[in-house]
Amino acid sequence: MKHIPRKRFGQNFLVDDAIIDGIVSAIAPRAGEPMVEIGPGLMALTQPLLERLGHLTVIELDRDLAARLRSRQGLNVVESDVLKVDFTALAATLGVPRLRVVGNLPYNISSPILFHLLDHVDVVQDQHFMLQKEVIDRMVAQPATAAYGRLSVMLQWRYAMENVLFVPPESFNPPPKVDSAVVRMLPHAEPAALNRSVLEALVQVAFSQRRKILRNTLGRWLEEKSFSGTFDLQRRAEEVSVAEYTALAAQIPA
Repeated sequence: MKHIPRKRFGQNFLVDDAIIDGIVSAIAPRAGEPMVEIGPGLMALTQPLLERLGHLTVIELDRDLAARLRSRQGLNVVESDVLKVDFTALAATLGVPRLRVVGNLPYNISSPILFHLLDHVDVVQDQHFMLQKEVIDRMVAQPATAAYGRLSVMLQWRYAMENVLFVPPESFNPPPKVDSAVVRMLPHAEPAALNRSVLEALVQVAFSQRRKILRNTLGRWLEEKSFSGTFDLQRRAEEVSVAEYTALAAQIPA
């Protein structure tokens, strides 16, 4: 396919065959599995996935690319902004309990996509995404590191994650100005039971001024929430583990 990459869609097309093989190997697709690819573009991943699966659902916003994709046998094309796709409804339409989700995500909206999928994690078997390496570093970061923050806590609450492959800029056309990587995301079978909106608000406040101790950022917020439990506020936000954040969120009234 000849196609001029469009900046407004964040299009950087993967062209490195060795990297493509490495990503497909990490995904390990099997015939008949229900898989959804976000942003198939010029089919660099789509074609090898389709060959192994036999059938694949793809989500493509670019209508020119979507029209070309419809000509390929075995592809179910959803022409839409991925942020508007109801993955729970899509799984029901496909008649499956859970989906495998993959893709080279547009870097300019990668975090919104990850949070959108968090709404549908109950119908997800696993996720493999190519993202800006810096974003993946934040996703998998551990406490007491500079990369650890809101994204780390929110995603680690629901997923076990692993950085599985480094991807240099020259693997793309046009080359992005940043390094990339591939992350594997496996939903936890039994995540901490809590109100997500409470956890989101909690970590937002905690990391709003990450250099201050939590007594100066979170203390007043906890008082307003009528929290009466015990929590050490003499720490910075980055020193608190995901397990501690989720345990605290579970105790706070919605």
